[in-house]
Amino acid sequence: MPRVARVDIAGYQYHVINRAVMRLQIFNSGEDYLLFETILENVRDEYGMRVLAYSIMPNHWHFLLYPEKDGDLGIFMHRLTNAHTRQVKARTHTNGTGPLYQGRYKSFLIQKDPHLLTVLKYIERNPVRAGLVTQAEEWRWGSAWRRIHGASAREKLLSPFPLEISTTYKEWINTPESLKELEEIRTSVNKGAPYGGESWVEKTVKQFKLDATMRNPGRPRGK
Repeated sequence: MPRVARVDIAGYQYHVINRAVMRLQIFNSGEDYLLFETILENVRDEYGMRVLAYSIMPNHWHFLLYPEKDGDLGIFMHRLTNAHTRQVKARTHTNGTGPLYQGRYKSFLIQKDPHLLTVLKYIERNPVRAGLVTQAEEWRWGSAWRRIHGASAREKLLSPFPLEISTTYKEWINTPESLKELEEIRTSVNKGAPYGGESWVEKTVKQFKLDATMRNPGRPRGK
């Protein structure tokens, strides 16, 4: 199957995902999560990537990224996953035993309007939906924790959000997404499609010459 064309243009926000090979668990302890966060901070500083949100899960992770220059997304992700793979393999004495990640990362363009806030909530509530915590900010390995508990650590990693986040952030982030929002984001992920309003998605698919099947990812089949 041919690879889906990947957009790597500055000025857009991207929902980025990658998983461990065979969905195996790669984060087994606080040290494992901390190692990844440290690498993330170092690579972010090295390449100037704007990290808007993230959630590190036991066998995968989600980012909301906002690159400043064309091509930065691919460079940043290549450096991050390679550095993490090398350090994990060295620590576990598993060099030469195969890849850590299932393959290249997946990225999805997001419309800069309330859809962007929906993706922020989707990412930061991932641990809640997985049953790991009951409140988003309780998950130590995500941006919700940093926004509420991180103090200066928050400023070190998270960049200013390009839209206004609710002034009652804690209440907002702990209000579940609607079923419609979850369905549309998951359809975007499954199809590799941009996430936004119908006309914006149509325009974006044409602008970047994406697969036509990516149009209207939130529209039910047959309608």
